[in-house]
Amino acid sequence: MKHIPLLISLAIAMPAMPAMAQTRSDAETIVLPEMKVIVAGVKEGYRPVADTALLLSSTPGYSVAAGGGVSGLPMVNGFADDRIKIRIDGMELTSACANHMNAPLSYIDPQQVQRIRLIAGVTPVSVGGDSIAGSIEVQSNAPVFAQPGAGLLTQGSFAVSGRSVNNSVATSVQATAASDSLSVGYSGAYTRGHSYDDGHGNKVLGSMYESINQAMVLAAKGQGQQLTLRAGVQHIPYQGFPNQYMDMTDNHGQFANLAYQGTFAWGVFDARAYWQQTEHAMGFFSAERKGTMPMLTHGRNTGYALMASVPTAAGDLRLGQEWHGFRLDDYWPAVPGSMMMGPRTYLNINDGKRDRTVLFAELETRHAARWTSVLGLRGESVRMDTGEVQAYGTNMMNMPDLMAAKAFNARSRSQRDTNIDAMAQATFTPDAASDYAFALARKVRSPNLYERYSWGRGSMAMTMTNWFGDGNGYVGNIDLKAETAHTAAFTADWHGGGEEGWFLRVNPYYSKVDNYIDVDVLASFHPYMKMGANGNLLRFANHDAKLYGANMAWQLPLASSARRGRIVASGNAAWTRGKRSDGGDLYRMMPFNALLAVEHTLGAWSSRIETKMVARKDKVDARRFEPATGGYALVNLRSSVALGKMASLSAGVSNLFNRAYADPLGGVYLSGLKANGGVLQALPAEGRSIDLGLQLKF
Repeated sequence: MKHIPLLISLAIAMPAMPAMAQTRSDAETIVLPEMKVIVAGVKEGYRPVADTALLLSSTPGYSVAAGGGVSGLPMVNGFADDRIKIRIDGMELTSACANHMNAPLSYIDPQQVQRIRLIAGVTPVSVGGDSIAGSIEVQSNAPVFAQPGAGLLTQGSFAVSGRSVNNSVATSVQATAASDSLSVGYSGAYTRGHSYDDGHGNKVLGSMYESINQAMVLAAKGQGQQLTLRAGVQHIPYQGFPNQYMDMTDNHGQFANLAYQGTFAWGVFDARAYWQQTEHAMGFFSAERKGTMPMLTHGRNTGYALMASVPTAAGDLRLGQEWHGFRLDDYWPAVPGSMMMGPRTYLNINDGKRDRTVLFAELETRHAARWTSVLGLRGESVRMDTGEVQAYGTNMMNMPDLMAAKAFNARSRSQRDTNIDAMAQATFTPDAASDYAFALARKVRSPNLYERYSWGRGSMAMTMTNWFGDGNGYVGNIDLKAETAHTAAFTADWHGGGEEGWFLRVNPYYSKVDNYIDVDVLASFHPYMKMGANGNLLRFANHDAKLYGANMAWQLPLASSARRGRIVASGNAAWTRGKRSDGGDLYRMMPFNALLAVEHTLGAWSSRIETKMVARKDKVDARRFEPATGGYALVNLRSSVALGKMASLSAGVSNLFNRAYADPLGGVYLSGLKANGGVLQALPAEGRSIDLGLQLKF
């Protein structure tokens, strides 16, 4: 999408498809040797999105499940959230919230992102485990050094943008001072938005947000080695979630991340150690949600990762060892004077622990001029445990939770999973105009702490555990098994004319998932006691499932001349299905969708018109009362101009014709239930927005 100035490599499922949106030489592309992956090298300047998860929105097979304004949950080929491994500058982050309001990608502002990489389906074992969908790796602005022998280098930038649909404003500043061996940099970003308007001009209640992110980077390099220290803080004072029962009323995060890379005669050695913690609060702050119910969490991620890359006679060998630890306390203080929420503190997750110890080996071999292969094996030991819990009180109103706590405390809660990942990929390049890649993988993910250890059985307690935006309630299952996905993917890539030429890429995939963590229905209830609204109380449970589909991307130059500029047509399409083996569709499967675009560049000007088309969503999860949504088509316009080397302007219109539609992955509109006469409806999406941006360099 032009209004997110990106270089986007388009294809989904490993092996993936390179960029089909704007290509730029100043947007660095990262690829694993001989492995095609999706890479978005993010341009400096204006990006009218507040949520980093949206930076890959133009990628086929990728979508974002709606949450708060900066906390959407990424989805890849039908897999969502924890099934995707997400790393920010090499740090593995975990949601410290029963509603996943502080999703990993919410901890970095889009303006702080330099590159974002998506590998879907068959991921290399060196890129990550404990996931079955793929990996998203985000890199913030890299340290900048002066040229050897040059004097002190100083540089910086300032950007501001705004959107009319929610009267939002986003600002950012970056500054660097560096010699040829030392560098210090700062980045800060602030964004704030009111509740957005839908296509009918109605306010979508409880969708406002505010977020502040700041980070420092210190780096030193010399003689083939570099040491980089990053540290930062985040504060989200508030963030509304229109498809949840609660809102975020505060979120404080801090992190420190130390990385080393050294190049030696025998190969390359990478090492990293990191720490991150979160203090998080949920409650009510908007006018449409009244009452008092504080819910607090404290989460802490710590870890390290070591990897050596060694050239051998058999090929390039990568060996690694990692450890990641997550600690979580989730507790709900008593509400004074409440018969239900008191007199004790409700302990939801008490001293939760989830530790992963990892070993992996990966070999990449060039067998002949036309064939390359990658083989990998990864072993993980996942240990989980939690302490005893307690309900609010002992009266009759708390009896379901009281009995559940007693049963939970009597159980052995310690669990250990031994997970083995394996992958194989072969790439055949018969000529300069085509590539064919074949990939197979076995990927394993253990349950998260909430899937195993949330225990409340009262309807109120169960609805507080819900990162699905569906209005239902959930309870954990200590006996859950790890998910095991067997995935096959194929990519055919035909191309010509170099980086700015034509291409066509087709990518079918198939995943059979043993012990997929879905749900069983325990009972039904009425959200907010509205008889016109239906919900289910659900227990996490293992069920076999299959997910399959195909992605396509293309680009075709239409005209090019010095006088009239360059015109390129491009697009992509994606189709996904997900079903349980015992019957029924899986939740949040994106219907067929396609993006058609024409882009024109002439000198400093660049303009783009695109149409996003989405089919009707009628294959829904009946167990969750997932709403069907209608098909729609949106038209977006984008234009930007570089004003010399020091400034640029951007403007655009999203949803040009102000189409009113429901988000197929938005869940239900809980914050609007009362205003809508007690009837649940699908979450309305944004209406027309005029977007403006300005960036200055110095």
